[in-house]
Amino acid sequence: MKKHLLPIIALLLAACGQTGAEPIGEVDTVFKLIGPDHKIIVEAYDDPKVSGITCYLSRAKTGGLKGAFGLAEDRAEASIACRQTGPIAFNAGKVEKQEEMFNERISLVFKKLRVIRMVDVKRNALVYLTYSDRVIEGYPQNSVTAVPLPAGTVLPLK
Repeated sequence: MKKHLLPIIALLLAACGQTGAEPIGEVDTVFKLIGPDHKIIVEAYDDPKVSGITCYLSRAKTGGLKGAFGLAEDRAEASIACRQTGPIAFNAGKVEKQEEMFNERISLVFKKLRVIRMVDVKRNALVYLTYSDRVIEGYPQNSVTAVPLPAGTVLPLK
């Protein structure tokens, strides 16, 4: 394979794992002379099965030349805060007691950032957990948040 095609392939592969993230903002953490700076980015993700809930995720984004070409492996740490941002409705009818809300690649091939939605029936709340995994080994770093549902809202469980 020609060496000049590698950056193009890397960019295409990196774009394949993108979800419906809406960029909210970013701050630079490390200046890089060549390529973009290292950053902390904040993105919003609307829950695809529960309208009216938005999760805000902050995470590190690696810069430099590797980051510019989609070859960098981002750090596993992330923070999440989910909030009710509108009237709550269950779009898909019933929801699982626990299911993946979305995932996004944070390395070229092996590492993903995941958000899992869990249902706390006793407290009538939705709990969201974010963590990173890797094909060979996972990472224990995680962050959790919960959204209490309005009184009288029935959780339609599968």
